[in-house]
Amino acid sequence: MTDTKAVKAALRTQHIETPSWAYGNSGTRFKVFSQEGVPRTPQEKIDDAAQVHRFTGVAPRVALHIPWDRVEDYAALATYARDRGVRVGAINSNVFQDNDYMLGSVTNPDPAVRKKALNHLLDCVDIMDATGSRDLKLWFSDGTNYPGQDDIRARQDRLAEALAAVYERLGDEQRFLLEYKLFEPAFYSTDVPDWGTSYAHCLKLGPKAQVVVDTGHHAPGTNIEFIVAFLLREGKLGGFDFNSRFYADDDLMVGAADPFQLFRIMHEVIQGGGFSDEIAFMLDQCHNIEPKIPGQIRSVMNVQEATAKALLVDGEALRSAQQAGDVLGANAVFMDAYNTDVRPLLAELREEMGLDPDPMAAYARSGYFEKIRDERREGQAAGWGA
Repeated sequence: MTDTKAVKAALRTQHIETPSWAYGNSGTRFKVFSQEGVPRTPQEKIDDAAQVHRFTGVAPRVALHIPWDRVEDYAALATYARDRGVRVGAINSNVFQDNDYMLGSVTNPDPAVRKKALNHLLDCVDIMDATGSRDLKLWFSDGTNYPGQDDIRARQDRLAEALAAVYERLGDEQRFLLEYKLFEPAFYSTDVPDWGTSYAHCLKLGPKAQVVVDTGHHAPGTNIEFIVAFLLREGKLGGFDFNSRFYADDDLMVGAADPFQLFRIMHEVIQGGGFSDEIAFMLDQCHNIEPKIPGQIRSVMNVQEATAKALLVDGEALRSAQQAGDVLGANAVFMDAYNTDVRPLLAELREEMGLDPDPMAAYARSGYFEKIRDERREGQAAGWGA
């Protein structure tokens, strides 16, 4: 049987990073929806992220997106975050919103555009230096829409050249996480479409280049837990972008579409020795119709619940059944853990940590939303591109 004290001890060490952009206005390509109380500045995004950490106790870092979170003094922004009980997490680069990037950024056939994109990536490393951030997140919308539009192999050469330049600029304690995406906005060929492409580039560069797995960036039916297990085995899993999908890159709340999949992923993380700060557990979600801060709190809780269930898997019983070839017995061990209601255990843990056992209710009672709704009536709300 699994020791619940050990499960609680492990859960105390879990850190889940929230994204600054989740607190701003967002939507679909058809419409960006406005909500009350949305932050107007990077500092106000950090204020909101600090509330998620205040009520969950396990969200001490907030990721930034550049240029959406551009400020004059990044060291001062990092101090601002620390003063509010959180820290700056990953720096996310943005080389997909300028008109120059219509045909790609670092893989663009135009050398001037490639230089512009690379300079932005290097500027992001400067921001890492100023904020003390460890991780640079790289995602490229680069690709082609039509056969013959560009030379597929040449685009891989350009990508490799840019990644090598960024890798060379990283400090000893810094790394980059290369994200992949099956499609969108490039519909014929995407330059980093899958984990194998990301892995190949990272493997060639060295230990400071790692793969990040966005749980929404796969074809239907993809066994994501296999990818996680493989990358952990190879020492190349740098982190996650947690979200949920029904059809494509839906960016729904993690665990909303398939909580069993999230459980299976966390089981592989624990089995593979990835339950540590070496793996960045990040949320990457856009709350289009749900309120921002409660959406992040609920997402953190969903990851906690999946992790708790994965920690409850009886490893000894599972290995015994596997070695005996007991297919149904092994599956039963798995399902027993998944079907366990871990909410009472997590409520106890929060009370032991000096937190309210129900973070959602505690936030609702806090009056914070009413406060920011009144204080943020004037000015330009943050959102996509701001």
